[in-house]
Amino acid sequence: MARYRGPRIRIVRRLGELPGLTTKTTNRTSNPGQHGAAQKKPSQYGIRLLEKQKIRYHYGVKESQLISYVKKAKRLRGSTGEVLLQMLEMRLDNTVFRLGMAPTVNAARQLVGHGHILVNGKKLDIPSYLCKPKDTISIRAKKESQDLVKRFVEINTTIIPPHLSLNTQNLVAVVNNIVSRDWVGLKLNELLVVEFYSRKL
Repeated sequence: MARYRGPRIRIVRRLGELPGLTTKTTNRTSNPGQHGAAQKKPSQYGIRLLEKQKIRYHYGVKESQLISYVKKAKRLRGSTGEVLLQMLEMRLDNTVFRLGMAPTVNAARQLVGHGHILVNGKKLDIPSYLCKPKDTISIRAKKESQDLVKRFVEINTTIIPPHLSLNTQNLVAVVNNIVSRDWVGLKLNELLVVEFYSRKL
């Protein structure tokens, strides 16, 4: 399934707050659909599906990519759910978003894809690159790149997590360490996501 291109408030109304998907908010509390879809009690499968969909829409990954991340997380030491969230959080596009250099993960992916971002001084246009401790993230020297990112940094109101540090003067960031579970940018129960895929993998 391809990345979602449709109405984003509709997804926020169904899944809850997704800062990586959109900056828009809504006062409506009903589910999307004609007259507000009837509030049915979700099944156990439905609950796990919704948690999985939160990850997909927030981080902007395809289903095949998410399955690949779950497989990798299962092979690594530690809690599968926590390792999965760490890998998704350390993606370059999400790291650029968490630094406040872009308003959403999709906008951050576009910045990376268009070559505005440098990692360790070299242009890197792969949004799925997993950042490592001591990586430096900077902006291409061209004026349009600098102005674009500086505008986003100035209006950013979110707190930069402690595993990242940003010098707002020269727009150079450093990855200090791997993100901790407490600072993951999405509220969800990752164990339900692991359970969702346990029957499929």
